[in-house]
Amino acid sequence: MSPIIVKSCEEIACMRASGAITGELLRLIEEWIVPGVTTAEIDRRAEDFIRSKGAVPAFKGLYGFPGTVCSSVNEEVVHGIPGDRMLCDGDIVSIDTGAVLGGFYSDAARTYLVGNVKPEVAKLVKETEASFEAGVRLIKDGIRLGDVSHAIQSHAEKFGYGVVREYVGHGVGRKLHEMPDIPNFGKKGTGPILKAGMTLAIEPMIALGKPGVRTLKDGWTAVTKDGSPCAHYENTVLVTEHGSEILTK
Repeated sequence: MSPIIVKSCEEIACMRASGAITGELLRLIEEWIVPGVTTAEIDRRAEDFIRSKGAVPAFKGLYGFPGTVCSSVNEEVVHGIPGDRMLCDGDIVSIDTGAVLGGFYSDAARTYLVGNVKPEVAKLVKETEASFEAGVRLIKDGIRLGDVSHAIQSHAEKFGYGVVREYVGHGVGRKLHEMPDIPNFGKKGTGPILKAGMTLAIEPMIALGKPGVRTLKDGWTAVTKDGSPCAHYENTVLVTEHGSEILTK
């Protein structure tokens, strides 16, 4: 198993710069999410923005993925391919994206409300973000990763939500996917010990119904098996001596 990479001060500075681009993009996308916009239009504008900052889209071409963003609508969990699909009033859409700057990746996702969303679905989106926060507030030098995973799971499951098992968070740095894998479920006191300088992509994916997923024929798009809506919230997080710093805020 590959070691978990601890970044130097210089490398962390590069990751902050990369993360700032991704964070700013996600704030802009919030303004673009309106009924009638297509996921292809969001993707095009996202790529233009990333390149305007002197960075490169992290996802485009990686493992053969065709887009700058993953756009996952309603029951789609992750890895939705941008295209002609038009967002409609009442939809939710998860946008997962990232940038590469100075050789370092950033990775983050938000789930956006499109127009008037059912209250129970809007609450799912809110509590998915809260589950992320429940885990991240525990992060600091010396904590075990299982404590973070357990906190995410516990927050989501107290509302009866399904915590997706098939997809997990990960380390991030010179590669988009580094060690360790970061499940959104787990036991306290287990897993690797986190150290200051590690950079992690923490990303709960939480379903309104059961957590099982399947992949569509396009080979990318994962959807809930029961067709229930799913929300996704992610940031690139730096472990510090006394806590953490969100690099894609």
